[in-house]
Amino acid sequence: MNLSLQIALLIGSVFAGGLLVDIFNKRANFKLLLSFSGGFLLTIIFTHILPETYHNAGNTIGYFILIGFLLQLTLEYFSKGAEHGHTHVHHSEHSFFPVAIFASLSVHAFIEVVPVNVHEHAHVGSLYYGVILHKIPEAIALKTILNASGVMPKKSWLFVGIFSMMAPLGLLSGEYLLHTLHLDPSWILGIALGMFLHISTTIIFESSEGHKINVMKLIAILFGFGVGVLIS
Repeated sequence: MNLSLQIALLIGSVFAGGLLVDIFNKRANFKLLLSFSGGFLLTIIFTHILPETYHNAGNTIGYFILIGFLLQLTLEYFSKGAEHGHTHVHHSEHSFFPVAIFASLSVHAFIEVVPVNVHEHAHVGSLYYGVILHKIPEAIALKTILNASGVMPKKSWLFVGIFSMMAPLGLLSGEYLLHTLHLDPSWILGIALGMFLHISTTIIFESSEGHKINVMKLIAILFGFGVGVLIS
């Protein structure tokens, strides 16, 4: 897949998520999509990307995975878990929360896509499709919170548009690292993997109220596992 198409799909997936919020104005079915994406991400991490990263970079990559995990934990302090579909907005936070979530989601969106075209192995396609699937619920969460925070429609779509550019910027940064600086990108992939591990496991364990997974969400997670295995 060429770079232009990759960028177009990344931007398109964000706007698709935003449109779903404005069109349907409800989140019941979005949780199933979130559960599916969690299962898909976890599958491609454990079946291909994680083993191959350890094989190529050695045991030291574990430190970078831990850094990514802790970085995601820190970002969630500001985003309140929007990366995995939490969209709770309290009235006392209206003046702060949209800014915090936008900043933290943007950092996350930039970092997670940097290694897509940097780490030269046979499974970068799986990582890219995982990012694409993950962008839709991210955008749904962002647009839902912006709407709930009383942000005017035009301004909320401006934020969505700016957010949609974060992943392409990360993708282009990866290209720069590979072709210009000739840096070893394994540590970037490790950080991104740590973030993905945190998000995917949180999605699976918190995909239902009271941490209980109902039948439909279990099916969505298993379907994500199956698609991940087939694509990998």
